[in-house]
Amino acid sequence: MTGIAVLGSTNMDLVAYVARAPKLGETVTGREFRTVPGGKGANQAVAAARAGGEVTIMGAVGSDAFGDQLRQTLISSGVDIDLLRTADGPSGTAHIVVDDDGGNAIVVVPGANGTVTALAPGDETLIATADLLLLQLELPLSAVLDGARAARRHGVRTVLTPAPAQPLSDELLSAVDLLVPNEHEAATLTGTADPHQAAVELLRKVPEVVITLGAAGSLHASRDTEPFTVFAPEVTAVDTTGAGDTFVGTLAVALGERRPMAEALRWASAAAALCVQRHGASTSMPYRSEIDNAS
Repeated sequence: MTGIAVLGSTNMDLVAYVARAPKLGETVTGREFRTVPGGKGANQAVAAARAGGEVTIMGAVGSDAFGDQLRQTLISSGVDIDLLRTADGPSGTAHIVVDDDGGNAIVVVPGANGTVTALAPGDETLIATADLLLLQLELPLSAVLDGARAARRHGVRTVLTPAPAQPLSDELLSAVDLLVPNEHEAATLTGTADPHQAAVELLRKVPEVVITLGAAGSLHASRDTEPFTVFAPEVTAVDTTGAGDTFVGTLAVALGERRPMAEALRWASAAAALCVQRHGASTSMPYRSEIDNAS
């Protein structure tokens, strides 16, 4: 079984469903509200566990009721939480508006995640024994860099999702093996909206890139191979929240199983397509049998 370490955020998603998102200064009436366990770290951990990985998450939740709920969600999905710490104060929250086209807008309030500024005792030992380390940018960058350095010291493959998009140091990128931005994050990092050109620019910093393109699939590029695109299944999206994290978590499992990249991307795309047909983030993520049937 693929061993996956996740260093990342754990949030409670507060989701409002509306016909269309409000403009600045405008109030609209929603039709539904849900609280859904999320956070990019927890989402990727749940997705990987449901896809068949052996997953442990590192990070923090708050000492509030949300913290208890977040822990239980991870446990019920098969994620090891022995290294998930409790910080005094509130858990992280994500305030999400989802429109009738399945699009979303998100405000993240870090809460306990903001206390994770470096690796804690036990974290590097876990990383050293993993097949892959998954990183995102909802924790302080100092912790992300700490994790990437530890993985590099132990020869562990590191996958970084650069979200929320922000400038990244050459030191961090030099410790990343696979960068998985969406097309908007790739544009922020490179200054170009063309995914193919963005991939060329990113390969100057990292050895391998997968740019996710939403309904259009994903673009793979590396320093050693010709770029190629894997198309996504055609589905009707009802909520795209968590789709990117589902893709990355499932991809990590496939890569840990030594699948060829094209096959791994098709499998991850099938998982993301299942995710967007359901509401919520962690609640929408498919299990391995479902992914196999859809791919």
